[in-house]
Amino acid sequence: MHTRRVEHRARAGRSPIRDVEIRDETIRLGQLLKLAGLVEHGAAAREVLEAGEGTVNGRDETRRGRQIVPGDVVALAGERIRVQRPAS
Repeated sequence: MHTRRVEHRARAGRSPIRDVEIRDETIRLGQLLKLAGLVEHGAAAREVLEAGEGTVNGRDETRRGRQIVPGDVVALAGERIRVQRPAS
Protein backbone atom coordinates (compact mmCIF):
# COMPACT_ATOMS: atom_id res chain seq x y z
CA MET A 1 0.00 0.00 0.00
CA HIS A 2 2.75 2.45 0.93
CA THR A 3 4.54 1.79 -2.36
CA ARG A 4 1.51 2.81 -4.39
CA ARG A 5 1.31 6.13 -2.57
CA VAL A 6 4.98 6.86 -3.31
CA GLU A 7 4.53 5.92 -6.98
CA HIS A 8 1.48 8.16 -7.20
CA ARG A 9 3.43 11.12 -5.81
CA ALA A 10 6.24 10.50 -8.28
CA ARG A 11 3.81 10.48 -11.20
CA ALA A 12 2.20 13.67 -9.96
CA GLY A 13 5.63 15.35 -9.92
CA ARG A 14 5.69 15.82 -6.16
CA SER A 15 9.00 15.51 -4.41
CA PRO A 16 9.40 14.00 -0.95
CA ILE A 17 9.29 16.46 1.93
CA ARG A 18 12.57 17.22 3.68
CA ASP A 19 12.33 18.40 7.30
CA VAL A 20 14.28 21.53 8.27
CA GLU A 21 14.68 22.40 11.95
CA ILE A 22 14.44 25.97 13.22
CA ARG A 23 15.36 27.11 16.73
CA ASP A 24 12.79 29.90 17.11
CA GLU A 25 8.98 29.87 16.95
CA THR A 26 8.97 31.41 13.45
CA ILE A 27 11.35 32.13 10.59
CA ARG A 28 11.00 34.47 7.63
CA LEU A 29 10.57 32.73 4.30
CA GLY A 30 13.75 34.20 2.80
CA GLN A 31 15.79 33.07 5.79
CA LEU A 32 14.31 29.57 5.57
CA LEU A 33 15.19 29.29 1.89
CA LYS A 34 18.81 30.16 2.74
CA LEU A 35 18.89 27.81 5.75
CA ALA A 36 17.58 24.93 3.62
CA GLY A 37 20.12 25.64 0.87
CA LEU A 38 17.48 26.43 -1.75
CA VAL A 39 18.99 29.87 -2.45
CA GLU A 40 22.44 31.33 -1.80
CA HIS A 41 21.43 34.77 -0.49
CA GLY A 42 18.50 37.06 0.25
CA ALA A 43 18.54 38.71 -3.16
CA ALA A 44 18.16 35.30 -4.81
CA ALA A 45 15.23 34.53 -2.48
CA ARG A 46 13.55 37.80 -3.47
CA GLU A 47 14.04 37.07 -7.17
CA VAL A 48 12.59 33.56 -7.17
CA LEU A 49 9.66 34.54 -4.95
CA GLU A 50 8.80 37.63 -6.98
CA ALA A 51 8.87 35.42 -10.08
CA GLY A 52 6.14 33.30 -8.49
CA GLU A 53 8.28 30.19 -8.09
CA GLY A 54 7.55 29.51 -4.41
CA THR A 55 4.58 28.18 -2.46
CA VAL A 56 3.71 27.91 1.22
CA ASN A 57 1.23 25.18 2.11
CA GLY A 58 0.30 24.84 -1.56
CA ARG A 59 -0.44 28.53 -2.13
CA ASP A 60 1.69 30.92 -4.17
CA GLU A 61 3.82 33.19 -2.00
CA THR A 62 5.80 36.20 -3.18
CA ARG A 63 6.72 37.79 0.18
CA ARG A 64 10.21 36.96 1.37
CA GLY A 65 9.27 38.28 4.84
CA ARG A 66 6.33 35.89 5.26
CA GLN A 67 6.48 34.31 8.73
CA ILE A 68 6.81 30.53 8.51
CA VAL A 69 5.87 28.36 11.50
CA PRO A 70 6.52 24.70 12.35
CA GLY A 71 4.36 22.45 10.19
CA ASP A 72 4.38 24.78 7.17
CA VAL A 73 5.47 23.17 3.88
CA VAL A 74 7.45 25.35 1.47
CA ALA A 75 8.07 24.35 -2.14
CA LEU A 76 10.64 25.83 -4.50
CA ALA A 77 12.52 24.53 -7.52
CA GLY A 78 11.03 21.05 -7.29
CA GLU A 79 11.92 20.63 -3.61
CA ARG A 80 9.57 20.61 -0.63
CA ILE A 81 10.61 21.36 2.92
CA ARG A 82 8.64 21.22 6.17
CA VAL A 83 9.59 23.40 9.11
CA GLN A 84 10.15 21.53 12.38
CA ARG A 85 11.17 22.52 15.89
CA PRO A 86 14.06 20.48 17.34
CA ALA A 87 12.98 17.60 19.57
CA SER A 88 13.34 18.59 23.21
